[in-house]
Amino acid sequence: MKITAITTHVVNAELRNWLFVRVETDEAGLYGWGEATLEWKSRAVEGAIADLAPILIGHDPRDIENAARAVRKHGFWQPLGVIGMTALSGIEMALWDILGKSLGVPVWRLLGGKVRDRVPVYTHLGLGEMNAVYNTMDASSLVERGLAVKEKGYRAMKVVNVPYTHYTATPRALADFEASMGALREAVGPEIELMVDFHGRCASAGAALAFLKVLEPFGVMFAEEPIPPGDVASMKAIAMASRVPIAHGERLTSAQDFAPYIEARAMTVAQPDLCHCGGFSEARRIAALAEVAGIGLAPHNPLGPIAGVAALHFDIATPNVVIQEEMTGAVPWYFEVVEGPIRRVDGYWQLPEAPGLGVEVDLAVAARHPFRQEPFPTRAAALPDGTIVDW
Repeated sequence: MKITAITTHVVNAELRNWLFVRVETDEAGLYGWGEATLEWKSRAVEGAIADLAPILIGHDPRDIENAARAVRKHGFWQPLGVIGMTALSGIEMALWDILGKSLGVPVWRLLGGKVRDRVPVYTHLGLGEMNAVYNTMDASSLVERGLAVKEKGYRAMKVVNVPYTHYTATPRALADFEASMGALREAVGPEIELMVDFHGRCASAGAALAFLKVLEPFGVMFAEEPIPPGDVASMKAIAMASRVPIAHGERLTSAQDFAPYIEARAMTVAQPDLCHCGGFSEARRIAALAEVAGIGLAPHNPLGPIAGVAALHFDIATPNVVIQEEMTGAVPWYFEVVEGPIRRVDGYWQLPEAPGLGVEVDLAVAARHPFRQEPFPTRAAALPDGTIVDW
């Protein structure tokens, strides 16, 4: 069996352009689907896939580790960076899809079989609608949108309500944050798991710790990315000083990137994204490193339907997964463009049984949503004096 072609299909889903990858083989009717979505970098990733494809044409698609190694080694630039790793991730997912189809088994079987019967999931305010996710700061909007998520049957939700911050946290910002979190917790009740995404908005450990102190009474599952990636020492200081569990890793793209954070025990929960970290193989290495260090996983995934299905298969076979991020409500036609096995019952994704990933893309629906420049929800990410900060 040989790889004969690697093609891409871009589907605009408002906040993001989903990038689907199709790997063809020389066996009639046998092909695989993957996803290589990277926010505001779709054209770059599409170009990277076109550049990397010649390395893999003619290879046996079932030799997945060898294919990933060929891309890493023969692509010359090491590390590949987030664009190259996202391109590799989409291709690698498709190879697992091909392998599962060729053997007639779901991908989770190939990853060692199931360790759970269903996967707990959480979503965002507005079920993924951009303005609800990133522009809900005041208490009344937070409560309204939080209750809407609860009414949809979710048992866990994540909010992005930390004010835009610099190196210090002002008393007013801390008070507003406390008021909004208190209102949300009172509205949804103690039975709903809450997570808070700082989105790397704090520029210092001191500012992050001030907001984390405010969070302590509200029993959140974790606080995500309190500072931007790259500063292991500060993240460790935060993790050691805060009573709130810390999650991190959506912007890390390999086991090598995760290793210093894991070695430092700078997080309670690691968040690899299968679309950015190299696919299943590298995510499994990250999961193994984390498990040895007593660190759980909450895989990052606010992306498209194929990414969601890949995460589902990964979670079924990975024992230290705690909860899975999902955004199936991002657009009304989410389940029309990709037919797949995602099925949520009582806040859990159910076990998939179809061979491979079990997905099929409706190219006619995809064609109705061609590439469009995504909005940048960053205009407001500035201080009163005009200083641009992390959004």
